[in-house]
Amino acid sequence: MASNPIETLRSGLPDRYLTPEDIASLFAVPLETVYAWRKKRTGPPGFRVGRHVRYDPAAVQAWTRAQAELDAA
Repeated sequence: MASNPIETLRSGLPDRYLTPEDIASLFAVPLETVYAWRKKRTGPPGFRVGRHVRYDPAAVQAWTRAQAELDAA
């Protein structure tokens, strides 16, 4: 995967699950915001692998599209 998750997601799905740091970088928000979204269940859906949180790139893209549709309405 490229070092920049934004470029990778725009050109295609990365070959690994995304970390909270990747999500923060992708949306240009503080890492604390990503954790707050998870706690409130308002952000992209994530899952735990042991003590680590990961995000499926396809689910992140679907969430992003849904947010854009809500904003356009």
